[in-house]
Amino acid sequence: MKQLRFDIGDLQAMVAVVERGGFRAAATAINLSQPALSRRIDKLEDALSVRLFERTTRRVTLTVVGREFYAKAQEILASVENSLLSISDIAGRSGGEVSIACVPSVAYHYLPPVIAQFNAAYPNIHVKIIDEGANDVLHCVQRGEADFGVNFIGAQESDIDFDAVMSERFVLACRQDHPLAQRKSVKWREIDQYPYVGVARSSGNRLVLDQALAATEVRPSAAFEVRHVATSLAWVAAGLGVAAVPHLAMPTDGYSMLKAVPLVEPKVERTLGLLRKKGRKLSSSAQYLYDALKNKPPKPFQA
Repeated sequence: MKQLRFDIGDLQAMVAVVERGGFRAAATAINLSQPALSRRIDKLEDALSVRLFERTTRRVTLTVVGREFYAKAQEILASVENSLLSISDIAGRSGGEVSIACVPSVAYHYLPPVIAQFNAAYPNIHVKIIDEGANDVLHCVQRGEADFGVNFIGAQESDIDFDAVMSERFVLACRQDHPLAQRKSVKWREIDQYPYVGVARSSGNRLVLDQALAATEVRPSAAFEVRHVATSLAWVAAGLGVAAVPHLAMPTDGYSMLKAVPLVEPKVERTLGLLRKKGRKLSSSAQYLYDALKNKPPKPFQA
């Protein structure tokens, strides 16, 4: 029996030529020079002792045998890919680590149920959560310190793929016994009637608020300034004032002394999304977790 001397790269080259409609586009798509791509096709045709393509100065078309072999090549490549994914999945289930960088509100209220589902599927995978401010989350992903991140900034970064998951609005956080707690909504200009707990300029949430309010005359004057939203909520709970926070940051405990009231005029939202460094391929376990987070966004705020 004749030994066939070609490899996966040769099959990928042939499929690329067919899918891209020519050698030049195919060479660009698979990062080969045109001469190198041509050598791969020649090698494949020599190994099979058939001509796969009819070449003219204007176009490249498959021969009859080429059309039949193209279908086989697709099957072979799909089978190889499935086998590799299966091996990767087995390796992932036997151990390893998935690291996620996320803002604290995501770590508190978005991740736990998804992580529980993930742990059931991958019980031997160590999950590392890097819960930091928005800027630190972005930098962790850019430096490759996290497999991916969950954040509300990063969509404009050239080295980041940002996959939007949901939009969440900012709400007024106040105590249940506060005069504004029973309101259906509160206008931004009404906040100045009460002590306001703001976040520092280093906070990503402060940037979102400043940009949203820049075109208005609304400028809440902070009686207190803290670095983190969680701190502002603790101060609100202590009766020191009110705060504007993203709804995911609000406690989900039914016995909480805090109340969330929609803020209007203007309505301010932030877009929460999954981000990863461009070109980074996730392990099977990390991809599982990424897809789970993408497909199960938190429920939008209900007043």
